[in-house]
Amino acid sequence: MARIDPTLTAGELAPLTRLSIVIPARDEEGSVASTVESVHGELAAHHIPHEIIVVDDGSTDQTWRILQDLMPRVAPLRPVRNAGRHGFGRAVSLGFAHASGDALVIMMADESDDCHDVVRYWDKLNEGYHCVFGSRFVKGGRAIGYPFPKLVLNRLANTFVRVMFGFRLNDTTNAFKAYRREVIDGCGPLIAPHFNLTVELPLKAIVRGFSWTTIPITWRERKTGMPKLRVREMGSRYLFICLYVWLEKYFSRGDYKASPAVVRPSGESGERLEPLD
Repeated sequence: MARIDPTLTAGELAPLTRLSIVIPARDEEGSVASTVESVHGELAAHHIPHEIIVVDDGSTDQTWRILQDLMPRVAPLRPVRNAGRHGFGRAVSLGFAHASGDALVIMMADESDDCHDVVRYWDKLNEGYHCVFGSRFVKGGRAIGYPFPKLVLNRLANTFVRVMFGFRLNDTTNAFKAYRREVIDGCGPLIAPHFNLTVELPLKAIVRGFSWTTIPITWRERKTGMPKLRVREMGSRYLFICLYVWLEKYFSRGDYKASPAVVRPSGESGERLEPLD
């Protein structure tokens, strides 16, 4: 269950003290160093206490060696090696287990996520939200170099999720999101071992009643390495997670809900952003 202070009301959540960036990485030797250095530099410039948890998820290239070489130059870096079964969701969950921050951001290792948006996530969480979800497909958001076939599939999948759950969030499948620690604790157990974790976590957070808002973010196509997401392999896994959480929403009788004393109504967004799709 979520560790929630019952004396707090919506918008009056405890001040945050440290941000943990969780970055799963598999064969990202061409970009992991610049990703870590960029986000560290941005957070340090804004005086945000932070740590960077990079989980090497079975890399066969030089990713782990590069992380070791980075440690003397980037003091908040905490590399972790996933010695168990591999998969994006498993790597992120391992990163959560090693993180000490009371706020967490999932970030990709391929430089596709904009480190400026991490600062905006931190600021928005501190306004009193449990979750901040970025969207590339609202006014002010950008998806630069997104391959057209993947864009079509993305829009269809996200429209399906929106209709299925009846909320306005239009970029559920994007991993780059921010959460308070009590959300991660309150959404357990996390069962998605692969990229379907990107759907499980925000859906559970919304269904379980945690407060959330959306901000526009920027995404850029990777410059090096190969994409790890295989759409043909993930379709049934995404559908399974959607059905799993949908059943919780309509048939669990609220057994997993967070305390209503500390959340806004489920699905309420703090910003009026117009979807582009």
